[in-house]
Amino acid sequence: MSGRATDTATETFVAHRNLLFTVAYEVLGSAADAEDVLQETWMRWVEVDVEQVRDRRAYLVRITTRQALNRLRSMTRRKEAYVGPWLPEPILTAPDVAEDAELAESVSMAMMLVLVLETLSPTERAVFVLREVFDVGYAEIAAAVDRSPAAVRQIAHRARRHVDARRPREVVPPGQTRAALESFRHALETGDLQGLLDVLAPEAVFVGDGGGVKQAAARPIVSADKVARFVIGGTAKNGAALSSVLTTVNGNPALALHLDGELDGIMAIRLEDARITGIYYVRNPQKLTRVASETPLSLR
Repeated sequence: MSGRATDTATETFVAHRNLLFTVAYEVLGSAADAEDVLQETWMRWVEVDVEQVRDRRAYLVRITTRQALNRLRSMTRRKEAYVGPWLPEPILTAPDVAEDAELAESVSMAMMLVLVLETLSPTERAVFVLREVFDVGYAEIAAAVDRSPAAVRQIAHRARRHVDARRPREVVPPGQTRAALESFRHALETGDLQGLLDVLAPEAVFVGDGGGVKQAAARPIVSADKVARFVIGGTAKNGAALSSVLTTVNGNPALALHLDGELDGIMAIRLEDARITGIYYVRNPQKLTRVASETPLSLR
């Protein structure tokens, strides 16, 4: 590749890097693996004669999607050996993500669980992300997942129906989520059991991810009373000084919890009818490196 062609390839890749990262991240649920996919995409991209590529964005999305689907095979084996519940890796996100309601919902912890852990197949997941989040055309998606456009339409319809059945009934404004987190935060830091019960929905679920490195519940905890007592009990038993700060993770308000000044984990929530129905707490240190780096990402 000539120097000019290399410059063009680099400029094109950099221009679409955020988009490519988001595609890979939403398919995989892992920022570290998404970065590896981008490296693989770049290595293949520099071997292409970019001057002959009519739609460079579509071509890059195609490479990224295929590499992400390939990587899922090794990730599936890793998840099978994972200790305890597996949650997506949280990422700090820039304000422009929260301003895009559709993108913010798609990368929220609750939606990522639907995309990555529920019954969506890898191909359904890729098709849903490309079509619903980025409005990629059926022909482009077909080229990326090696299916016909007609098949992709059917896959998109099936995936959309699956996700719609599991997504919250309404989009919750960030301010409402922030208010619920503030109430939860105050109750948690003061050990106020009734305060926690007031903000939790009766059917609330707590999911913790320690990855076998940090202590976490071996399985999801269900019901407001059990969740509240587990959270309060865990804090009291630890004995360390607890503090928390509001942050923006995966396009939505979240809490960064610190014990004795050290980051212990990231807590995201699912909110419906002004009550918390889901709490997702990531403690696995290997999944906190991006949050600790304090470099918010723009995902477009």
